[in-house]
Amino acid sequence: MGTGRTETREERADRQWSELLQELRVAQTGVQVLFAFLLAVAFQSRFEDLAATDRTIYVVTVVLAAATAAALIGPVSYHRLLTGRRLKPQTVVWASRLTVLGLILLLCTMCAALLLVLRVALHNATAFWLVAAMGVWFVLCWFVFPVLALIRDTRAG
Repeated sequence: MGTGRTETREERADRQWSELLQELRVAQTGVQVLFAFLLAVAFQSRFEDLAATDRTIYVVTVVLAAATAAALIGPVSYHRLLTGRRLKPQTVVWASRLTVLGLILLLCTMCAALLLVLRVALHNATAFWLVAAMGVWFVLCWFVFPVLALIRDTRAG
């Protein structure tokens, strides 16, 4: 499938890398803010009052946030370690895969954080259903809508 551009493999990789970096900047900032907030929660006085289930959700959420940060920062390390070795096209592929993994982990992190906050705020099963609805919304926005656009474009072409 053509790109509609006249560019070498290396030029295409450079362009894709620049686009990926812009996408990562948005995601990394959000993850770092969320992670910092989560780390601070354990040092709040009310943390001791959390039920065992909520503490477990908290720990899972912090671990998910750390894993998300690793996946979304990983492409930078990947690029830095491979710079100058004429592997830019492969770097773009692997960095893109790490980014998708990071988005999946971010979805899980967001849902876990929402679950924790809504359980504390609502004290009932409504929290679970609200999180489930938001999880579906994240999946639609981040994965389903782009895939549908791709399918429509493939059919039109």
